[in-house]
Amino acid sequence: MAKVNLERRAEIGREKRARTKAQLIAAAKALFSKGALEAVTVDEVVNEAGVAKGTFYGHFNDMSELAAAVADELVQTFDELIQPQRLTISDPLLRVAFGCDSFIGKALGDRSWALLVTRMARSYPAVGQGARSRLSEDLGEALKKSAQAGLSLELGLEVALGIVLQVASAIGDGRLDARDRAGAVRSILTAIGASRRDAESAVSRLAGVRKAAARSAFEEEEGPLEAELRDPPVPRKPAGARRA
Repeated sequence: MAKVNLERRAEIGREKRARTKAQLIAAAKALFSKGALEAVTVDEVVNEAGVAKGTFYGHFNDMSELAAAVADELVQTFDELIQPQRLTISDPLLRVAFGCDSFIGKALGDRSWALLVTRMARSYPAVGQGARSRLSEDLGEALKKSAQAGLSLELGLEVALGIVLQVASAIGDGRLDARDRAGAVRSILTAIGASRRDAESAVSRLAGVRKAAARSAFEEEEGPLEAELRDPPVPRKPAGARRA
C-alpha cells in the first residue's frame, strides 16, 4: 500500500478551500457590480460560482460576511496599487494626505465601491487592516513632528479614518462630489494636528504627486492606477443653479 502523505493531503485541502473561497468572492463581486448589495442572494452567489449551497456556509455565515470579504479584497487591491507611489514620499504628512486623497479619489470614480467598502468597514473591523496599518505608520511619524495636545496615535487614527469613511460614504450617496476632495483632505490633516499652513502645503502638493503616480503607471503599463488617481471631472451645472 502506498504511503499516504498526510501533510501534502492537508496542503491540497487548504489550497482547494482557498480556491473555493476565491470563487465565491469573485462571484459576489460580479453580482454586486450589477445591482444593489441587498438584492444579491446566497442562491445567486453559489450559482454564479458553480458550487453547492452547503459550500457557501462552509466559508461564510451569511451574505454580510461575504460582502465584508469582498470589501476587504477591494481595499487591499487598491492599497497595493498605490504603495509604489506612497513609498517615494518622504514627508509623512504628505503620505497621510496621499493615502486619504487616493481613497477619496477612488470613491469619486466608483460610487458602488465607496458604498460597499464604507458600509463593510464600519461593520467589520478586519476590513482594510493592511491599509489601516500603513496609515497608522504614516500618522505616527507625522504626529512626532506636529503633536497635538491630547491626541494619541490611536485617537488620531480613528479621527482620520472616521472622516475618510464618512466622506467616501457621502460621495457614494451623491451628497459630496469632486469639489469637496481637497477640503476633505485638508480637514483630515488639521484634525490630526497639522497647522493650516502645513495642511494647505500638503494639499497643494498632491496634484504633483498624482501626476507622478499616473506617469509611473503609464510607463509600467499599469493603466488602472492612472484612472484611480486622476481628478474625476466636476459636473457642470447650469448658470445660477444652486448646489444641493
